[in-house]
Amino acid sequence: MDATGLAHGLFRILETGDPALAAEVVHEDFRNRESAVSPAACTLPGPAGVLASSAWMRSAFSDLRFPVLGVAHDDGQVWIRLRMQGRHTGPFVRFQDGALDQAVPPTGRAVDCEQIHVLDLREGKVVGHEAVRDDIGMLGQLGVFPPAPATALRMLAWKVTGRAGRAATKVSAEAASAAALAQGGPGQHG
Repeated sequence: MDATGLAHGLFRILETGDPALAAEVVHEDFRNRESAVSPAACTLPGPAGVLASSAWMRSAFSDLRFPVLGVAHDDGQVWIRLRMQGRHTGPFVRFQDGALDQAVPPTGRAVDCEQIHVLDLREGKVVGHEAVRDDIGMLGQLGVFPPAPATALRMLAWKVTGRAGRAATKVSAEAASAAALAQGGPGQHG
């Protein structure tokens, strides 16, 4: 697979959770620099971390897609400009140091934001990832920043009632189950 195909393939994995494609595209030493706000399983190296990230994103955003706007590459890197699109139909849970940081209850709102990703390549696979994303724009589309009063009240209610913690536990388990697919483990659903 050429550099452009690898870039497209990585985002197809995020859209679908396809373990066979992850094995084909993602190097066993893969590291995601952006995984600090994700469930712990997303920090795993190799295809496992990518499959966990896919499960995490798809748990929050239905119809998740990444239309590509442009690709450039050299022998060791690919730069891909794309849009992240989907509908916020599940809790969007963010983590810090492995613990719940923020849970945004489903809003039903569409998200559409631009991102640029830098992918490092080695041995014909993607071995590293970092991104420049419009997270503020996405949070604005969800009513989180600046805080819409209704969204802020729902987030507070989720925190006080424990729903945020339960959502974090659930999405962490889903991410771990998806990561197990890379190792042929149980819970094989995509």
